[in-house]
Amino acid sequence: MVQVGKAAPEFTLASTKGATSAKDLGKEIALSDYRGKWLVFFFYPLDFTFVCPTEITALSDRASEFQEFDCEILGCSTDSVFSHWAWLNTPREKNGIAGTQFPLVSDFTKSVARAYGVLDEKSGVAQRGLFIIDPDGVLKYAVVTDDNVGRSVEETLRVLQALQTGGLCPAEWKPGKALLQKA
Repeated sequence: MVQVGKAAPEFTLASTKGATSAKDLGKEIALSDYRGKWLVFFFYPLDFTFVCPTEITALSDRASEFQEFDCEILGCSTDSVFSHWAWLNTPREKNGIAGTQFPLVSDFTKSVARAYGVLDEKSGVAQRGLFIIDPDGVLKYAVVTDDNVGRSVEETLRVLQALQTGGLCPAEWKPGKALLQKA
């Protein structure tokens, strides 16, 4: 089972990275590809649903802010890369995620969702799990929410920055605020 402070479970998954058509889908992405960078790795239930596009487009709209902190974003569901591709090519006003600034990966076998502890075994669908992994591949943050509740991009960015301080960040800490000092 995944645990904060331990190595994040490895994965290699088919992706939408670099695809310009359905013919060139499936380039594999591995966790090891992100060594030396921070990674926000998140799971969402299904393509073409209701809350999911709001999260993905919100993250995408602020992807450059994450990049400023040497952090990449990677989305994952148990849908196929072909479903991801169709969704990526559907306009936002039609419940699509066109213009998304990061790749999506397919955990079609469900093994990665299971390894990260977010697989709903009954439905075969991933829950809303978000994980921040440090440049050494260590899991630093994990949150799983009910499928009806979208995650906050602002909070994810705040937590990333707090983790990067390496210090003691009190409740409600924000960048520029003082860190706690050990006695």
